[in-house]
Amino acid sequence: MSTLAELVHDKRPARRSAKPNRSVRIGRRPIGAYICAALLMVLFLFPLAFLVNTALKSPAEFISNPIGIVHHPNWENFPIAWEMGNFGSYFLNTVLYTVAGAGIGTAIALVMGFPVARGYIRGARLWNALFVVVMFLPNALMTQFHLLIQLHLYNTQLGYIMMLGVGVGVGPLLFRGFVLSLPRELDEAAAVDGIGYWRYLLTFILPLAKPALATVFILQAVWIWNEIILATILLADPSKWPIATGLNAFKGLYSNNWALLSAATLIVAVPLMVGYVFIQKYLVNGVVGAVKG
Repeated sequence: MSTLAELVHDKRPARRSAKPNRSVRIGRRPIGAYICAALLMVLFLFPLAFLVNTALKSPAEFISNPIGIVHHPNWENFPIAWEMGNFGSYFLNTVLYTVAGAGIGTAIALVMGFPVARGYIRGARLWNALFVVVMFLPNALMTQFHLLIQLHLYNTQLGYIMMLGVGVGVGPLLFRGFVLSLPRELDEAAAVDGIGYWRYLLTFILPLAKPALATVFILQAVWIWNEIILATILLADPSKWPIATGLNAFKGLYSNNWALLSAATLIVAVPLMVGYVFIQKYLVNGVVGAVKG
């Protein structure tokens, strides 16, 4: 790859006159927006509340009143579902797959998104179009299946992590949008100081792009946590299953016990909901930065 100074010199844009910013004041409160937000909140929270209500019922109470409010909460459904579904082992597997797969996908988004956004590689527009097209293409399951067999990685955690890592999805496109919001003068200043491309990418762009990279990691992690199709095809050993596949097997065994099944569903979903409370700031900042770009 060419040096950073050569890339910046070739892609230096023409200077444009700055336009004054005009502030717009909104005199009225958006009452309609509050009403729509309240309706959406009810729409999304009602299924969760119904799931919690079902998970706290005993089998006898569920049969007598399936849709009624629980009167005697049965908290034992959760430890019973955890033990009978072997979710402890599935949980550890999923943490490994999520951290490794999302980490690989985020690294790919960083390495691919920056040069495409700056136009430092040939066919940058073609690569940008490819990022968009890939999101609409179906997953090549049979190709991945035969590839792992040829590499002797079928039914291995390493092979499954590799397939998760390359499924970057919207990551490069989102990171490209964030890079466009960064001033090109940073590249020019680094080129004047003689900083190399990879050093500039890892020591300057990487710290500045933490919100965008955190967003890419979060989106990738949510997909991996809920992924079930690849695991069903690529992992034949139940001891290597992620938690979503374990929940699907649990559903097949206890499909008639709705209270126990609801408790197992909450066990799978709660880690994502709790994690979102702590990482929503990074998610919003990364998406806003990408939209501005």
